[in-house]
Amino acid sequence: MAESECMTKAQEAEKSEPMLGARILLECLKKEGVDEIFGYPGGVVLHIYDELYKCDFIKHYLVRHEQAAIHAAEGYARATGKVGVAITTSGPGATNAITGIANAYLDGYPIVVITGQVSVDLIGNDAFQEADIVGITRSCCKHNYLVKDLKDLPRIVKEAFHIAKTGKPGPVVIDLPKNITTAKMKFKYPEKLDLPGYNPTYEGHPRQILNALKLLYDAKKPVIISGGGVVAAGASQEITELARYLHIPVANTLMGIGTFPADDRLSLGMLGMHGNYWANLAVSNCDVLLAVGTRFNDRITGCLKKFCPDAKVIHIDIDPCSISKNVPVDIPIVGDAKKILSAMLIQAQKKEHQINVELKDKWFAQIDEWRSKRAMLTVKSDKIAPQTVIQKIYDITKDIEPIICTEVGQHQMWTAQLYKFNKPRQFLTSGGLGTMGFGFPAAVGAAVAKKDKVVIDIAGDGSIQMNIQELMTCVDYNLNVKVFIINNGYLGMVRQWQEKMYNKHYSQTHISSPDYVKLAEAYGALGIRVEREEDIEPAIRKAIEHNGPVFVDFVVEPFEMVYPWVLAGDPIDKVLLSNTNTDEE
Repeated sequence: MAESECMTKAQEAEKSEPMLGARILLECLKKEGVDEIFGYPGGVVLHIYDELYKCDFIKHYLVRHEQAAIHAAEGYARATGKVGVAITTSGPGATNAITGIANAYLDGYPIVVITGQVSVDLIGNDAFQEADIVGITRSCCKHNYLVKDLKDLPRIVKEAFHIAKTGKPGPVVIDLPKNITTAKMKFKYPEKLDLPGYNPTYEGHPRQILNALKLLYDAKKPVIISGGGVVAAGASQEITELARYLHIPVANTLMGIGTFPADDRLSLGMLGMHGNYWANLAVSNCDVLLAVGTRFNDRITGCLKKFCPDAKVIHIDIDPCSISKNVPVDIPIVGDAKKILSAMLIQAQKKEHQINVELKDKWFAQIDEWRSKRAMLTVKSDKIAPQTVIQKIYDITKDIEPIICTEVGQHQMWTAQLYKFNKPRQFLTSGGLGTMGFGFPAAVGAAVAKKDKVVIDIAGDGSIQMNIQELMTCVDYNLNVKVFIINNGYLGMVRQWQEKMYNKHYSQTHISSPDYVKLAEAYGALGIRVEREEDIEPAIRKAIEHNGPVFVDFVVEPFEMVYPWVLAGDPIDKVLLSNTNTDEE
């Protein structure tokens, strides 16, 4: 008998023996293809960590805060499309994870979060480090489980991964009591799922697809909005081919950036509160709007009553709850964006209708006229303009196609506006929850997932201090993460609102920072400070060429503003282009 066959039989014989619940958990993860997880140990999960110590098929990355573990798992999921996995202990370990879970829920990314829990017999007795995680996470996850019997664990894990990655993706929480990890039974992973109440729709209704195409054929001023659901469905190629075939311009939501090539003539770029002037005007004046994988949240619609007032709206989304929730829809199509767009393209290519290219060209001429109106720098200063830093980052790194993460604030909007993303899963940012501190640990997860890629976190001096401790994680594992800090000495986006709407009352928005060079060196990383424009390019190149984590502190003009800007409550065609211009309508 061959040696490999003997080992296989030995392994099977070993698995036929009763296993600790902690080991069964790891075997379940292995069955789901998990080989990397993020976490932080604690009392009730020590049996799991003891099994990880003996495990050779899962690599664990030790973060420095549980919130960072969840963001890292989400960064991993965003960069790969796979389910990210994180583990925390009970009580404060689990409650520290809530922000990360809520972030993944609102943006729709698949993660499975395993939280430790006190033993079943202690639940409800105010035991040490007990918290009602099922209750706390009920409103901010796709589904959650409290494991009360070890025999249920394999089924629960299989269901959790299935629910996390199907339909509209999202986080699933498994609350795992300590006594379940210490109990024993023989391991058997279920082959089939039985979830009769969970059946996401994938195939779009054929008649609705035909109805949608007819509207698009006859449209004089059509626009497509490509949202985050296009990323989740892997439908970037399909939406690009359909737009090109039908000669329709495409605007992206913040979450949809990269789903349509930014350098394509049909690209309008980002729309919304800080979106491109021409994108907002095109959407506001279109006669047919095809929206794919977007929730129509307030940041892209502005005043709902005045959003697309003359347009027929076609909405494709796998989540039926998102359709007509905010914007009334004329043609709803529930299903998987990739499948529906493919069906639309096949139907369109039958050429049963003639596309009026001349009519579309008139629409493009109008859009090109709007393109001539652009936002300008708002402050004359001897200091570095933050937009210049972002532009230089793009110019220097575009050919290596790095993964770009951001924190939340002005730097996030400048990155979305100025960095031209041509591929999905290249831009990782927090949209729905707007989580400061997201970008750096998300970059950790992306760097673990894509070890051959340069990963850049563009941060503000406020946001980077939210999870700055993860620099130690980067150093420990020599992760190729470059942090470019746009350091303006303020919580910039909040200060911007205070300047415009609160009579320049800068209440608690001036923020101090450590010496980032010394801090980076203290952690064992490379630190660079840049205060002159001529030093921007050499610093970026040095950071990219360095093998390992780098902090670059760009000291920039503190009072620069993000424009274009649609003030809250205004329609999106009422766009401010500078501090002094009158509203453009």
